[in-house]
Amino acid sequence: MSVQPVTLHLPRSLYNQIRRRAEKSCRTVEAELLDVVASAIPASDELPEELAEAISNLNLLDDDSLWRAARSHLPSESSSAMEQLHFKHQQEGLSEAEIQTLAGLVKQYERAMLVRAQAAVLLKNRGHDISGLIPGA
Repeated sequence: MSVQPVTLHLPRSLYNQIRRRAEKSCRTVEAELLDVVASAIPASDELPEELAEAISNLNLLDDDSLWRAARSHLPSESSSAMEQLHFKHQQEGLSEAEIQTLAGLVKQYERAMLVRAQAAVLLKNRGHDISGLIPGA
């Protein structure tokens, strides 16, 4: 990934807020600003390659395999770790290593949810009643 250096003049109060956030999460001011800017930009409509790849061959599966995919879940240990890191982030901030771990877990979660959703769409398109996949339905 290529980077473009930018000089940014911030009001002191805004800079101090960013600096405190960075200190709380054991990060640099630059890393904190990069996250703030990245979160303000809307995501592209195009799926990242690894997510597009995860669903690219689902339409080739038989119905039983699609039902298994539609009912699949993130492993409980991954789900618990993600929940703990989210809670820690809210309470005290995360180290850089924890941020990377959380990012990896979020990717796993996004992939699992996308596969489940796409499998459900394919089952619906094949004439199946998928209401049992929706909690409380």
